[in-house]
Amino acid sequence: MYTPNMYKMDSEADKIAFMKQYSFATIVSFVGEKPVATHLPFTIDDSGDKLLLQSHFAKANTQAAVIASQLSLVIFSQPHAYISPTHYHKRESVPTWDYIAVHAYGTARILETDAQKLTLLERMIDHYEKSYRTQWDSLNDKFKTGMLQGIVAFELEVTALQGQQKLSQNKTGEERRSIVAQLEQSSIGTERDLALYIKKL
Repeated sequence: MYTPNMYKMDSEADKIAFMKQYSFATIVSFVGEKPVATHLPFTIDDSGDKLLLQSHFAKANTQAAVIASQLSLVIFSQPHAYISPTHYHKRESVPTWDYIAVHAYGTARILETDAQKLTLLERMIDHYEKSYRTQWDSLNDKFKTGMLQGIVAFELEVTALQGQQKLSQNKTGEERRSIVAQLEQSSIGTERDLALYIKKL
């Protein structure tokens, strides 16, 4: 990811926190010479000495067959917003886009057994909708086994992590305050989220 120095997100903790907050991401790999991408929810495990990303494909997805044999890229993005030049003091200004993105690189390991798949699914349930766990636990084993047969679960160990936060750092404090004021009034939740990040500068 091309990242000018002023936009680099240097803190590993900040990158991981961002991935946890915006955990619906895009995993990119190659099938032959063609880049392919799948949009997936992830859980991020930083409890040990390795940073692990976990998710699952539909079994029919051809990307699932290649991720254990090559480096993949997982792109976490959000929030973002169009920034109007009307916020800037200089008339000779142009529009831009402010955004935050984190790129995680790694090679995945397929989780082969039903027990491993079940653990992953239940970890995702607990992360995304813990209250559903009671209903899930009451479902019969035949249904659960059928679900497990339809997925390819995986765990990707992150070997490189890049982060960029382009938040109008090249503008004056007054100009950024004007941008924040507009974003805070937006009807789009991620634009209001972006305002919070800009205010932290």
